[in-house]
Amino acid sequence: MEISPRYICNLTKQIEEKLWNEFSSYANVLQYIKRWLVIYDDYGNSNFDIIFLDDKRTKINLPETLSNIDSDTILKIAIDLDIPTPDFIPCIPTFRNEIKSSYEVANSTLDKAFNLIYEDPSTSIGLANSALESIFKHILDDPRIKTKWNSNDTLYKLGCAVLKEFKLTGLDDNYSKEVKTLGSSLLTVCQCIEKLRSEKTLFHGKTETDIIINDPMYTFLIINSICTIGKFCISFYECNYPPITQDNYFTPDIPF
Repeated sequence: MEISPRYICNLTKQIEEKLWNEFSSYANVLQYIKRWLVIYDDYGNSNFDIIFLDDKRTKINLPETLSNIDSDTILKIAIDLDIPTPDFIPCIPTFRNEIKSSYEVANSTLDKAFNLIYEDPSTSIGLANSALESIFKHILDDPRIKTKWNSNDTLYKLGCAVLKEFKLTGLDDNYSKEVKTLGSSLLTVCQCIEKLRSEKTLFHGKTETDIIINDPMYTFLIINSICTIGKFCISFYECNYPPITQDNYFTPDIPF
């Protein structure tokens, strides 16, 4: 993603200060930075290099290391450290950061999809579709969800079940007409994504005459849409279906 160099430089300074304040030692800061390192192959190629101040490679040169980390990862690190990013609303980095702990299957599947955007756009779309299906199933597995669904339902039917439970579709008067129109539009997008996966990728077997999506531009569009839908549904779910504790019983809130 294109982000202003000035913005990234300022953000990097804040990250550096926050890391020393929070982790205090070279060893702890190094351990944290290593969590963001992705090794691509057996030759040690990775998404960035860790620079050291000493030959024993125990003292990280944090400014130099941060300077060679890509902007997308810098943004995700800032989000992880609770550093405000008011000038930039990062849907995809924020979404991927949010699903790491509670939506492990979706997170793993989406990571694979991102890694294949340029190399194999068709497969990337199929994996992203599966990631959103996993999120929907995670929500529908909540015992407080009353809407009926089947474990073999595909993306569109799962989306229908989730949004029906949220009362964002149908004839209920919970929300304004405009909000319910947006809810219906989300379902339309889910239906289109599912159709693209079935008819324009290799997931269901194709012949030489079939049209297959092989342009990353369309893959980016689809994955952006999936992240937007996923982020909204997770936020709505976690707001209205908070974890049940002995001292807390669920009472729905309407966020609009």
